[in-house]
Amino acid sequence: MNYQTPPSALLPENGCQDQALLNDWHVVGYSRELEAGQLMPITLLERDLVAWRDEQGEVHVWEDLCVHRGAQLSKGWVQDNKLVCPYHGWRYDGTGACALMPSAPSEKPMKKAHTIIHHAQDKYGFIWACIGTPAKDIPVFAEWDDPAYKLTHCGPYQFRSGYRALDNFVDPTHFSFVHPGVNGISDEPDEIPPYEVHEGEDGLYSSEVRVNQPYGDPRNIHVISFYSYKIMRPLVAYLRKRLEIVDPAHQDQGDPADRFCTYFTAQQVDATTSIVRICCGTNFAKQPTDEEVRRRQDIVYEQDSGIVDTQRPERIPVELRYELHHRSDLIGLKYRNWLKSLGVTYGIHGGV
Repeated sequence: MNYQTPPSALLPENGCQDQALLNDWHVVGYSRELEAGQLMPITLLERDLVAWRDEQGEVHVWEDLCVHRGAQLSKGWVQDNKLVCPYHGWRYDGTGACALMPSAPSEKPMKKAHTIIHHAQDKYGFIWACIGTPAKDIPVFAEWDDPAYKLTHCGPYQFRSGYRALDNFVDPTHFSFVHPGVNGISDEPDEIPPYEVHEGEDGLYSSEVRVNQPYGDPRNIHVISFYSYKIMRPLVAYLRKRLEIVDPAHQDQGDPADRFCTYFTAQQVDATTSIVRICCGTNFAKQPTDEEVRRRQDIVYEQDSGIVDTQRPERIPVELRYELHHRSDLIGLKYRNWLKSLGVTYGIHGGV
């Protein structure tokens, strides 16, 4: 594919300029949302994009702009496996090249008659886009190819800051207060003992954190959960927890090998608007239904957004002096330092 850098005149004047974000992969939708011949408008980092799937099943993500007169391609349609501009009917094939100008059908379109195309992938049940040059592959979701796991996509969930949402996702200390009766017990908050966070080639990862959860997974039974976290990209994270059933009467519903995992993604629409999409996996002997998984996640993320969206400053600060940190906040502290080291400023307090 001939990936192009848009002329500066077409870029948002005050949009994201961070190479760490522009050259990263971002989830912009679910695979199931994009059927062949369908157009899906997207905004990512203040860039208006359009996604579409051709007859061969390949996903395309382009700038939502016809280079002829600047009309939005997302208001057009797909015909004969080509995207048709709604303004003058110019037809663009899967490579982004104009194949037909209806006002001059016998003329070969000029070489510059080419849409601005971006990197796109359909992976893990998500549509991914990179509007720069990918610096790394899409973060690995190991359970996706493990037949022992049942996988369920949940969301989308609206948050203001994707960074704040991710910071909350890897924070085990809020469970008893934001999710009483679900992820914790308000009258018996968990004491969080010291844990470790390390940085590797693929980001940050933690040692286990133990918590007491009355509704800790889709089975709706009382468990002790041992959380391990990974932060793989500025807006992609993962958790895996092993589970011990508390009530002896329910021991037959579990196994020491039981695991629950979540692959977390956040699409930063603009500096203060984001969309969270997740995929949950379980390897239980009696697998929960998709409805049972989504019911619990919908409860948790609604409770989360109700608090996270009230945080001030609205944009996460990476300068540690703007917030008070405790050793139990270690992974959140490391996350802030890591964002700063990557040069992320977009959507950050004091940044863009």
